Amino acid sequence: MSEVDAVDVIVVGAGNAGLLAALSARGAGCEVLLVEASDRAERGGNSRFASGVYRVAHAGAADLKDLVPDDQALPWDRMEIEPYPVERFLEEVVGPAQGFADPTLMTDVAAQSLNVVSWMRDHGVRWSLAMSKLPESLQAGQTVRLSPGGELIAEGNGLALVESLFARAEQLGVRIVYGSPVVDLVTSGRTITGVVLRHADRDETITAPVTILASGGFEASAEARLRYLGAGWDLVKVRGSRQNTGLLLDRAIAHGAGSAGHWSGAHAVPIDADAPPVGDLDVGDSTARYSYPYGITVDRTGVRFLDEGEDEMPFTYAEIGRKILGRPGASAYQVFDAAGTELLEPRYATAVPVEADTIEGLGRALGLPRLTDTVRDFNLACPGGRFDPSRLDGLVATPHGQPPKSNWARPLATPPFRAYRVTCGITFTFGGLAVDTSARVLAPDGQPIPGLLAAGEIGGGFFAFTVPSGSGLTRGAVHGRTAGRTAARLVSRL
Repeated sequence: MSEVDAVDVIVVGAGNAGLLAALSARGAGCEVLLVEASDRAERGGNSRFASGVYRVAHAGAADLKDLVPDDQALPWDRMEIEPYPVERFLEEVVGPAQGFADPTLMTDVAAQSLNVVSWMRDHGVRWSLAMSKLPESLQAGQTVRLSPGGELIAEGNGLALVESLFARAEQLGVRIVYGSPVVDLVTSGRTITGVVLRHADRDETITAPVTILASGGFEASAEARLRYLGAGWDLVKVRGSRQNTGLLLDRAIAHGAGSAGHWSGAHAVPIDADAPPVGDLDVGDSTARYSYPYGITVDRTGVRFLDEGEDEMPFTYAEIGRKILGRPGASAYQVFDAAGTELLEPRYATAVPVEADTIEGLGRALGLPRLTDTVRDFNLACPGGRFDPSRLDGLVATPHGQPPKSNWARPLATPPFRAYRVTCGITFTFGGLAVDTSARVLAPDGQPIPGLLAAGEIGGGFFAFTVPSGSGLTRGAVHGRTAGRTAARLVSRL
């Protein structure tokens, strides 16, 4: 392959982390080859399927206003935007890991988060605000509260995000190979000297001083999910790229890389039970079902099994999938009355709910005779008080024999009643390669593997148990840019 003879840096994987690694290295003067396992039509990895929210530490609305194009004409004076300092970022992202994630890694991510999204803007990403209500829907005097830290979203979601980054990469002269997955690393002693590409008719070795792995976790492999996550995980639906099988994660470890992180943990959310078994570009992120705080969730016996109001959705949604997976048939129903239905996010419009004028009728339609008792006991336990869907409102219900509902507990009393069947959808896995804040891959003894860097979901040690919304994309962006910069420094020393 003569056109890549003079490569300085090979980047494997072309999602958020890989694209930013390529842009960073290319911006520092390196000759960069970006290798994407998918063909051009499916390029973009998991990032293509993402909602596009990035968790960013900031000092308030002024920081965000600097990022959003003026042509969006947003009503800034009608939006509640709290400062989101680095300390709060760490409390909300590292805290839930209960000591099982490396705080040094995430501190680096939090500290660089605002700067990296500004850098991405300069490379063509258009930012907007993740609002629960559109500006034109606000009534006179009404304001909308944005989720602190999760205000920033790529305009056009994940698809527009990756397409803008591909356009920039092509403009800057990053060379891109599609449809030829990397199947192994090339070594000389402990040093990684290149990769093996698999074409339709042959394997090809390409060498470079630095290789950056940004090829994702192992969530798209049923065998790997079963091996690391446990029984039942081979049956879940995959929300993103079919290419993230963990092959290069395994190969890097086989060549001496250390492992890190929560290997039995994953970002897993409630999705429509009829969603495709693997990410479908025509469907995108439309099957997510995140309005569960405004109703109740029951399993296939009609029994509640989780606290739907434990916290705001951005801090619980990534662990709900695991809880659903543990129920009979690995599925459940989200149940709403008419008041709750008014609060459903737009993605619910892609499903056809089961509907009835009474809870008894809904139970019959679903084949859940216990639903009537579950709802009656829940309704009796609901307190009075002001319901506020925009923040934790302290309306707590503690029905006998059921889990509590710690916020937004109000009776399901107004017909029609609707139920949406949901299951577990896996987004990405937590276990991965041991890395440092320079994106260097570390051996088990803590020493860097010469010639090998990693960014994005293939890196372990960042998360455990759950992931607040937007944290994964921000992690990938920060470490992607860092990997490119580190690669450039390594090349310059040769």
